[in-house]
Amino acid sequence: MSENYSDAMLKQAVGTAHKEALKETAGENASYIPYLASVDSNLCGAAIVTADGRVFEAGDSRFEFAIESISKVFTLALVMDEVGAPAIRDKVGANPTGMPFNSVLALELAKGKPLSPLVNAGAIATASLVTGSDTEARWQRILDMQSAFAGRGISLSDEVNESEQTTNFHNRAIAWILYSAGTCYSDPLEALDIYTRQCSTLISAVDLATMGATLANHGVNPVTGKTVIKKENTQHILAEMMMEGLYTASGDFAYEVGLPGKSGVGGGILAVVPGKMAIAGFAPPLDPSGNSIRGQAAVRSVATQLNLNLFAQ
Repeated sequence: MSENYSDAMLKQAVGTAHKEALKETAGENASYIPYLASVDSNLCGAAIVTADGRVFEAGDSRFEFAIESISKVFTLALVMDEVGAPAIRDKVGANPTGMPFNSVLALELAKGKPLSPLVNAGAIATASLVTGSDTEARWQRILDMQSAFAGRGISLSDEVNESEQTTNFHNRAIAWILYSAGTCYSDPLEALDIYTRQCSTLISAVDLATMGATLANHGVNPVTGKTVIKKENTQHILAEMMMEGLYTASGDFAYEVGLPGKSGVGGGILAVVPGKMAIAGFAPPLDPSGNSIRGQAAVRSVATQLNLNLFAQ
């Protein structure tokens, strides 16, 4: 359990990880979303939150960045709690696509089934399963779930949302393909709208580590003490993260770090150590797969220092 790691050990680990991350100079900000291109590429933060609620951080750990695709994890948690893991597996899927996160080809080859809730097609399908009386009610449930995971009120950035909504033409095509295949379970443009909004909230590395620690703590937020999702669903969510959390680099991340992870093109990256802690990194420059280079370095450093690789236990 997390109490096996002293405060001094964890403080040193996150500090060292931040220093290691700063050595990485490669990568570029996401440019296809104007807001993301404008974020300072020199920002870099790291955080650890343990399953018993201790917080350790370094660098720009309180800077709020766009959650982007990391949001897929928490909408998945919301829907899985409501309809159950078997229904998610049946309607959306539980296998990596082996292709880019926004691939239309992957969707076509699977005859319209998204395969994974952590690629864009699967995330839109998952958003279409959120229940509510109207669009705003469904969106509020997603926002409330993000806030419950973070342990504080998470807000939509109008600037990010505007930037996303006016450039999401590729995702509009995906939504209509899903609908034509019977794998979008609401109006496709409504599903796309709330999916785009869920990607446009602002979080910090500390928020992200808290969200991950809630999964590490079997669905109970360790900072607030509140149960957020059913314990039995955390294992399925972590399995999805291990298989597809870093898109086409998911296998490399599993090979090197050995933890369930999730990235977003806003520069955030999360890794979860079941029963122990979560590690979050943030830096805008991305690798060709869309994953933060310095964020990966920070997470990898903590995992190595503390011997957290699940396959090395």
